[in-house]
Amino acid sequence: MTSIKDVARDVEMSTATVSRALRGLAGVSEETRERVMESARRLGYVPSPSAAGLASGQTRTVAVIVPRVTQWFFAALVQGAEEVLRERGYDLLLYNLAGDPSARHRVFETSLLTKRVDAVLILSLKPSPDELERLSRLGRPVTIIGADMPGWATVRIDDHEAAATATQHLVDLGHRCIAYLGGATEGVLDFTAPSARLAGYRCTLEGAGVALRAELEEDGEFTVAGGQRAARQLLGLEVAPTAIFAASDEMAIGALRAARELGVRVPEDLSVIGIDDHEMATYFDLTTVAQPVHEQGRVAATQVLAALTDDDWKPEQVILPTQLVVRGTTAQPRT
Repeated sequence: MTSIKDVARDVEMSTATVSRALRGLAGVSEETRERVMESARRLGYVPSPSAAGLASGQTRTVAVIVPRVTQWFFAALVQGAEEVLRERGYDLLLYNLAGDPSARHRVFETSLLTKRVDAVLILSLKPSPDELERLSRLGRPVTIIGADMPGWATVRIDDHEAAATATQHLVDLGHRCIAYLGGATEGVLDFTAPSARLAGYRCTLEGAGVALRAELEEDGEFTVAGGQRAARQLLGLEVAPTAIFAASDEMAIGALRAARELGVRVPEDLSVIGIDDHEMATYFDLTTVAQPVHEQGRVAATQVLAALTDDDWKPEQVILPTQLVVRGTTAQPRT
């Protein structure tokens, strides 16, 4: 592989002069610059990205902090962001927290991000005041996906509204005993969606005059296995629900598996609805509230890249729409 030393030897100049010529810096005559550039082209010399970064102050790399990359939702966000970054010649540096709070501490509270990246994307985490302060000191564009953070660039859906839409669909069908599958609303990694979706469910039931029952709310951990376990618990109640609203499609799919295990017919005996429009939702004929997951990743990446090139850029709070998609897992309750 041709190095800068090979170019310097070919034009009989010092490597310092060749470096300045290739970088377009002052102190090099136009004649010298042309000789160096012609030699570099002829020899096939390509500057290393790291060297170019040192010269320009940019790494052409964007950090993506993801809670758990193995889950479909986060993987779809990353894919959308990576597409935009790749189109613009940027690399993606993935920080997978893998559900570990200590990993979050290492990323936010140490110097891991310093000088490694030009911008940061944060997926479905609400940074604490201390973390926001560190991000501010970093001096790089930041976009947060899935959180409402005034003053910061954000891309999200209205989780409260999405949950209300799902619950209202069941209410409109005539259901009154409606269970909820969600996740921990505090602790662990401090996700933003669980509390907003639980609130949307509760507000809709109260608005319909339906009394809330604590035993109808279960933690499904936002996974298929967690949804299956939690649905078994719900369907074993003395007064079992006629409908289940799961705050993610993966939990809804788990609920469908539990119903099949227990001989509960869907939708004849039990209606099930989720949120996401997971890639497997059509296969399970699952009624859901669709959100543009892939598009959120693309919009967020576009935001930070705009911030890198536009001196007049201002952080925007983007809310993308959701849509009720009615399939075969919801119906009127049996009389």
